[in-house]
Amino acid sequence: MYRFIDFNDEKADTFLLLELSDLAKTLAKSALYETEFRVHSYLSTRDRKVFVSHFWNHRPEGIKKSGMKSDVYLRALGNRSFTDFQAVDAFRDIMVTFPVPRFAGQLLMLAEDLRIEELCKKERPGMGNEFDVRRKMYTEYFNSQLIVNLEKNLFADALFNLVYLFLNSGSPVLTIPSFNPEIDESIPFIRSEIEDLYDANSTKDAADICLRIMERAAPVLKSDMINEYFHLPGREQNLPDDLPFLDLLRKDPLQNDDMAEEKASGDEHVQEEEMKTWHRETDRPGKSFMQFELDQGTKTDIAGGSEREGEEGDQALAIVQGRSKKTDKKDYSRLELTSPDESEALGGKSKYGRANKNARPVFLNARKPDNEALAVYGKLEKDVRFYHKKLKNIIERIMEKKETDPRTHLQMGRLGKNLLSFFTDEHPKLFYKKSYPGTEIDASFILLVDCSASMIDKMEETKRGVILFHEALKSVAVPHEVIGFWEDANEAAADDQPNYFFQAIPFSKSLQQLSGPEIMELDAMEDNRDGYAIRIAAERLLARTEKQKFLIVFSDGEPAAYDYDNGIVDTHEAVMEVRKKGIEVFNIFLSNSGLEFEQRRVFENIYGNRSIIAPYVDELPDVLFPLLKKLLRQSINL
Repeated sequence: MYRFIDFNDEKADTFLLLELSDLAKTLAKSALYETEFRVHSYLSTRDRKVFVSHFWNHRPEGIKKSGMKSDVYLRALGNRSFTDFQAVDAFRDIMVTFPVPRFAGQLLMLAEDLRIEELCKKERPGMGNEFDVRRKMYTEYFNSQLIVNLEKNLFADALFNLVYLFLNSGSPVLTIPSFNPEIDESIPFIRSEIEDLYDANSTKDAADICLRIMERAAPVLKSDMINEYFHLPGREQNLPDDLPFLDLLRKDPLQNDDMAEEKASGDEHVQEEEMKTWHRETDRPGKSFMQFELDQGTKTDIAGGSEREGEEGDQALAIVQGRSKKTDKKDYSRLELTSPDESEALGGKSKYGRANKNARPVFLNARKPDNEALAVYGKLEKDVRFYHKKLKNIIERIMEKKETDPRTHLQMGRLGKNLLSFFTDEHPKLFYKKSYPGTEIDASFILLVDCSASMIDKMEETKRGVILFHEALKSVAVPHEVIGFWEDANEAAADDQPNYFFQAIPFSKSLQQLSGPEIMELDAMEDNRDGYAIRIAAERLLARTEKQKFLIVFSDGEPAAYDYDNGIVDTHEAVMEVRKKGIEVFNIFLSNSGLEFEQRRVFENIYGNRSIIAPYVDELPDVLFPLLKKLLRQSINL
């Protein structure tokens, strides 16, 4: 689709993003970590995400890839393994007292990146090439930024540029430009403090040196930095992702930490009261336990009377008072506990992809077609009759030839005339048989039709292609299914995203003589969650017994649905998963106004070389015919 104005129409390279995600998982030693592109690079342990900077975009492919990999190295290995976030938080509390807190925060991030870069290279020397590219590009960038910021009198930004060059310049002699007399006098003292960063052994050491630098720099800087070169993530991003069990227990003492002098005699009455977790002051019942904090009281030795035999309905993680004894069974105390999130990531609830964990399928059946649908279908079928009759004739000739052609190079049968292989081959095959036994096309197809709202101006022409698909396969007795899919945007919520699958032509009716007019019920609806639809269709194909399985997806744009920001990546992952299971996946891109380069690239990223372009939707039969011909011939020649 051609647009009058493009606002940030840049598309992600899904292959590169998946490669970076795999790299992050490997370095972080956790399957939960993902990679996303952001303005700045940083690590979020709370969201378990490694953010790669847009700084590397629009550069030569080699530099771009090396730079993005260096971001992942620093975050997934460097920050996660070597950064003390408590020291970062302590520095954050102090930096707000300086008149230039943005300068202070970026200074610490620069110093920490420099420190952990050396640790990463020491642990994995193979990372050196990527870090060399990173340092070279940033050095060129900060050299140019230094000149620009001095011309604009942005002295805080220019001083930060100079600090980076002090730390990373390969030349022992660095030309220092003039700022103003006050800053020029302070630069030698600042530089002497900066050189101590090479000896920092921890995040705390780097933070202490940065505080000393700030004591020198803050008095001579009249205003804070305008630009943000390095991002200091918020405190909430640095929450540990694996809290020890003891941290979950209460540690704060009572206000009066005393013990009752009177000992329990054993005949005390223990009163128990049931307290509901929902009452009229709440909006609706909650799903969490109510927690009570006891701040003061006197400890006694009276038993609570809570010991009892466990029951089937008890909470699995409830803490109860009871008795235990040593068992002769296997000891599992040394095994690492797998978190629920990690179990889900390894294939539990997210078998349709993590982005689709709240999606659910709703299957709809076609109604009996009325007279109007029958009339329209008849007209459209007449338009494509030439194609499916031609295809039927081609397939029948191929099958006929296959039945009559002799089979050669067999180990038994009639002795052939060419006996040369008897002398040249270790295990010669000298026999032939006159003809193949009768054969059928051992294949099944599913056609997924995108029924998103953007298809509203293409649906009528799309139906012609769907009719060709159905009539052609029906004429050669190949079982198939036609499914329209969409997600209802009005019903979708954070915890429930219904996805509708309209079975216009199910497998059970695909070869019936009167089937077809149900296709006229296909219509443009709402959103499209392509990755989920592909996985659902693959499940249906895998249940079939045919040897060859094909999935063809008609779509006119990128996937878009509720909380589906990484739809391109999820769809690509779905395609790769399905292909590994032996299903051939093809995409036919539909358009009414030609195709832009960026759109072509998106679909090539998702489907690879199996994406076929129909730049104008009325050309769909011409695009679909050769594809069906190729796939059917492939199925016959197995």
